[in-house]
Amino acid sequence: MRLLVLNANTSEFVTRRVADAVRAMAGPGTEVVEATGRFGGRVIGTWTEMAIGEHAAVELMARHAPGCDAVLVAVSWDTGLRAGREMLPIPVVAMTEAALLTARQLGGRFGFVTFDARSLALYRTLIEGHGFGARLAAWRVVDSRAIYTPEGALAVDAQVAEAINDMAARDGIEVAVISGAVMAGAGPRLQPHCVVPVVEGVAAAFRQAEALVRLGAAKPRAGAFAAPRGRDSIGLDPALAAALRGDAGGG
Repeated sequence: MRLLVLNANTSEFVTRRVADAVRAMAGPGTEVVEATGRFGGRVIGTWTEMAIGEHAAVELMARHAPGCDAVLVAVSWDTGLRAGREMLPIPVVAMTEAALLTARQLGGRFGFVTFDARSLALYRTLIEGHGFGARLAAWRVVDSRAIYTPEGALAVDAQVAEAINDMAARDGIEVAVISGAVMAGAGPRLQPHCVVPVVEGVAAAFRQAEALVRLGAAKPRAGAFAAPRGRDSIGLDPALAAALRGDAGGG
């Protein structure tokens, strides 16, 4: 499997963190292609940065997805997910949707850990949009910008585990979901210290990408996720303009 790991923000550090975690999980037959946004926010955390990131994400897909078997959107806002599923002939998976689907298979009520209080409203909108709002039992914020440094993600492990166990005790959660691409690979570190299953989005998305490729999942040729055809545009990256016309990436 040739997998495009796509980071729609401009942090090469985050892209490498995700790609390294995927390579550690992957078998010898998996090749990881890395792509980082060429414009936009360093880290996506506001509605404005998310809107910019959508453009960055679809441009990266148009440029780098040809020749790949699947795309993993390595942004926990699932940036560009629906557009990618419309535009590309291959499976497109994203972190938070994958984590929510996995959490549903492990239990009922889930708790959510994030690292920025401002992001709570955005994540709630995302979770409700995926159809999981009724299962969300609790939130916790581990307020840290240090996670975007090489040592920082490891430094917050104890706080994250404490937050998860507190939600289990106080709010009755049965599964915990961790946000943030920078936390890629954290699940096995955290699980021994947590009383409920811990789901980390990169791991969930990677395994779902593998499954969809093995299933030989078909591309819709009708409906909202059929590929664009004959769409005119001005000023876009040539690969993205070609995808809108149906000349590339549309299956």
